[in-house]
Amino acid sequence: MGFLSRLFGKKDEDNKAGGMEDYMQLVRVYFQASIAANVGITNLAMLPDLRVFKSTLHVQTVNNKLGLGEKNACRKMLKDIYGTDDNFFKEVDQSIRKNCRKMQDVQTYLVQFQGFTQDLMMLMGNLMKFKLRLPSMFKSALYKMTEKTIGEIFSKNDYTDPAVLKAVVAIRQYNHRLGFSQKWISDFVYQVVMLAKKEPKAADEDAAKK
Repeated sequence: MGFLSRLFGKKDEDNKAGGMEDYMQLVRVYFQASIAANVGITNLAMLPDLRVFKSTLHVQTVNNKLGLGEKNACRKMLKDIYGTDDNFFKEVDQSIRKNCRKMQDVQTYLVQFQGFTQDLMMLMGNLMKFKLRLPSMFKSALYKMTEKTIGEIFSKNDYTDPAVLKAVVAIRQYNHRLGFSQKWISDFVYQVVMLAKKEPKAADEDAAKK
């Protein structure tokens, strides 16, 4: 269930703090709000997640400029629900200022970020495997393993699996353009991993339906 559904009456008792779907939706909203503010977009149809966020939560436009008020509202939700730190927002804004200088850059940038996150999460699942099964109580160990794996993705060149090597090269190329630090990437992946561990397993959902 997404955060918009829960905000308007559909309660999820097992996941009051927001789940992985909620987190990714808010991340997309923040990216789109930052892009709107940076490029000067006025057409909300170009930014569908931002449009839903703004219209559903009735976020006021600040100084007649789309994106400013929405960034503030989204930042507050990410901080309140997930404890997201200021560095996350700072690096997103820097990346967008670097890559989205005109309207034509926007779609390319969003596609690049989507490809980056998809390839990154698939590769992390491949490389960490059983390590991801470590109970959530071992947060420090999970973070250190995540950080170590991210470091290897950007420094290790002797991968023997062709599929892994291909993904590593793609991620490095994406991030050469996006410009995120390894700390930012580690924090982002760790947040997604921890939220994913809270998601109900398919077998549990099937049992609940019976």
